[in-house]
Amino acid sequence: MFDEPSSYLDVKQRLNAARLIRTLIDGDEGAKRFVMVVEHDLSVLDYLSDYICVLYGHAGAYGVITMPYGVREGINVFLAGFIPTENMRFRDVALTFKVAQTFEDRAEGDVVENSHYQYPDMTRTLLPKKRKKKKKKKKKKRKKHAFKLHVKAGGFKDSQIVVMLGENGTGKTTFIRMLAGVMKSDEAEKDHDEMPRFNISYKPQKIVPRFEGTVQQLLVRKCPKMYGHPRFSGDVIKPLKVDKLFDQEVKHLSGGELQRVAITLCLGKPADLYLIDEPSAYLDSEQRIIAAKVIKRFILNAKKTAFIVEHDFIMSTYLADMVVVYEGVPGLECTANCPQALLPGMNTFLKQLGVTFRRDPTNFRPRINKLDSVKDREQKSKGCYFYMED
Repeated sequence: MFDEPSSYLDVKQRLNAARLIRTLIDGDEGAKRFVMVVEHDLSVLDYLSDYICVLYGHAGAYGVITMPYGVREGINVFLAGFIPTENMRFRDVALTFKVAQTFEDRAEGDVVENSHYQYPDMTRTLLPKKRKKKKKKKKKKRKKHAFKLHVKAGGFKDSQIVVMLGENGTGKTTFIRMLAGVMKSDEAEKDHDEMPRFNISYKPQKIVPRFEGTVQQLLVRKCPKMYGHPRFSGDVIKPLKVDKLFDQEVKHLSGGELQRVAITLCLGKPADLYLIDEPSAYLDSEQRIIAAKVIKRFILNAKKTAFIVEHDFIMSTYLADMVVVYEGVPGLECTANCPQALLPGMNTFLKQLGVTFRRDPTNFRPRINKLDSVKDREQKSKGCYFYMED
């Protein structure tokens, strides 16, 4: 039994974990083994499972488990919010979205491109941390190497979301911290050259609740203008169900509740550039899709720009207008390429992983092709790793 095996893993590690779990039943012929997995990353769940049970109900009150479905049917039942075999609707709105809808696909008049921003070539060297010496038996010390990140010059526009794709340890958070001004590049430290000045709103990867008080008091203190704004309440606070947490102490919130509050605080701060690090962490499948829609709608309507680090492939493909693909050896030396369009960027990233994706015709969600399947071989032969063209 595995409870959320994809947590804290990047896309490549998630696929490797899924393949490893499958070997428990595929490895030994005739072995009577059953594997049960709880998973919120729908693309990994699709790749991993043979059958799916959908759980629905009211959080903290009751839950109902359906009969097992096939993988595609089970995930589509969950997204639709309707169980046809029982004639049961457990959600008012179906979670359907067209993943391929990008910045270029939007209708004319929806977006006014006010500004175009540029950032230069940058490098950042991170030296290994020195630990305090302890008086214990001498052990062979492992050599620790410095990490070096190269950032290729690029640009971004208003009303645009840039998603960063790469393995853990490739410097995604480092790049975000450099854009935020929290960390300086090597060039800035030597020549006292500074990054372009941006008003930044930053949601870090790790959230540590230190505020003494309720969620409502926190929102009033950190974002008083947006807290009382009707549109912000309707577009962000209510969809994320943060209004139901108003009376709870911040220090007593769960991981998922903290994540929703942190996203609200980040979007509630007036800024030119929103830097959001792993918004899907601790959220369930439904909350991830809702959070992605909230972020995308806010960035589009506010005519701002967002840089997002995300490992949930469905969430990242829905959010991305542009993608930054990372290459290199994790933990040693990596390169962040300049932002590029969704299709070529995803093709480059998936080619590194050696996997292909197609899309479901019902709700347009990405589905991983089984390794060496007919569709997998066909897409690889055409060089189309991200979605088979109809």
